[in-house]
Amino acid sequence: MTPPPASTTDSLPQDAPKAAAVAVESVRPPHTNYGGPSDFLSRVGNFSIIESTLREGEQFANAFFDTETKIKIAKALDEFGVEYIELTSPAASEQSRLDCIAIANLGLKAKILTHVRCHMDDARIAVETGVDGLDVVIGTSSFLREFSHGKDMTYITKQAIEVVEFIKSKGLEVRFSSEDSFRSDLVDLLNIYRAVDKIGVNRVGIADTVGCANPRQVYELVRTLRGVVSCDIECHFHNDTGCGIANAYAALEAGATHIDTSVLGIGERNGITALGGFCARMYVADRDYVMSKYKLHKLRDIENLVAEAVQIQVPFNNYITGYCAFTHKAGIHAKAILNNPSTYEILKPEDFGMTRYVSIGHRLTGWNAVKNRVQQLGLKLNDEDVKAVTAQIKELADVRPLNIDEVDTLLRRFHEDKKNGLDESQSMIGNDDC
Repeated sequence: MTPPPASTTDSLPQDAPKAAAVAVESVRPPHTNYGGPSDFLSRVGNFSIIESTLREGEQFANAFFDTETKIKIAKALDEFGVEYIELTSPAASEQSRLDCIAIANLGLKAKILTHVRCHMDDARIAVETGVDGLDVVIGTSSFLREFSHGKDMTYITKQAIEVVEFIKSKGLEVRFSSEDSFRSDLVDLLNIYRAVDKIGVNRVGIADTVGCANPRQVYELVRTLRGVVSCDIECHFHNDTGCGIANAYAALEAGATHIDTSVLGIGERNGITALGGFCARMYVADRDYVMSKYKLHKLRDIENLVAEAVQIQVPFNNYITGYCAFTHKAGIHAKAILNNPSTYEILKPEDFGMTRYVSIGHRLTGWNAVKNRVQQLGLKLNDEDVKAVTAQIKELADVRPLNIDEVDTLLRRFHEDKKNGLDESQSMIGNDDC
C-alpha cells in the first residue's frame, strides 16, 4: 500500500502545524487559577511590566532597530498594554538620543523610561529627552567594582543619592538598581537600597545580570528587601541558566511589583524573561487579571514584528505562539482533548488568538481523532468503519506522514466505497496503484 500523491492545501493559519492536523473546538469548564499559595506580600495578582525590547533587546547580537522600527515596536507594545517601555540610554549615541525624543513624543499610554548609568553626565542628557522616567544602574558586585567601574560602595552610595535627587528635582520617575545583585554582598545591597529609599526613589531594582540565581534565591532576596524599603521593587532576570520566567514569578510571590521583559526574550547573550512566556505563567496564576490588562491576542503579531526586525524565526516551541504550541498528536491525548481540552491544556488558545489542532496523519493517530475529522467532513461512517480507516491511515503513515488533504482523500474514498458496497479488500485505499 502506498500513500496517494501529495496535494496542495488551502493556506492554513500561521499557527497551523505542517503535518496533517485539524482545528478543533471543544467545550471546557471554567478556568481554575494555579497561582500556588500566596500571602499579603504577594504581587502575583498586581504587577506591572517594564518592557525592555527597545533597551535590553537592542543588546541582542542580531539587533539593529532604526527609528521607524523602534516606533512600530513601541506602538505595538503600547497597544498590547504594557505599563512601561524602556529605551536605550540617550547617552549611548546621538541617534539613541533622537530616538528617545521621538518615542517620548508619541503620546503613548505606556510610560517611557530610559536606562542610564548612575552618572550625572548621563542623567543630564536623559532628563532633556521628554521621557517619563530614568532607570539608573550601577554595578555593586566585587567583580564589577574591581573590573568595570573601579568604585567602592561609599562612592557608589554617594553617587546614587546625587543622581536620584537630581532626577527627582526634574519631576521625573526614577529607579535605582544594582547590577549583578545576586553576586553582591547582601549588607552592601540593603544599605544602598535604604539610602535611596529614604530620599524618595520610586523603585529599587534587583538584577540577575549573569543569570545565576534560582527561584529560591530570588524569593529570599526580594522578601528580605521588601522588609527594608517602602518603595516599589523591580526585577530583571537574565536567562543564562533557564530561570528567567520562574525567577520573575518567584519575585512577585515575594513582593516585587515590576518585572522587566523583552519580546522573545532577546537581549544580551541569550536574553531575559520573555514577554510571552511571562504572560503565560501569569495567565495560569490569575487569568482574569492578566486578560483585563493585556491584549493577549496581539502577542503573535508583536513577536513576528520583532523576529523580522532581528532576522530570526519564532521558535517552534515558543511559549503560546510556537506553531505546535496547541497541537495534540498522540491518540490518548487527542481523545481527551476532544472531550475536554483542560485534560492536556493549561492555556486556552482562543484567549491568545491561537487555534487548537489535533494531528491525525501519522502512525500514532487514534480513531477518536479520525472520527472527529469524519464528522467535520460530514461523512457517514460508524465506529467500526472509522476504526478500519484509521488502521489504513496508520499503515500508510508508516511510510511517511500524510498531510490533511491526503487524509481527507482517504476518508472520502472510504466513504464512497462503502456507499458503493465495496468491502475493505476492494477499496481504492488498499490499491497499491493509488
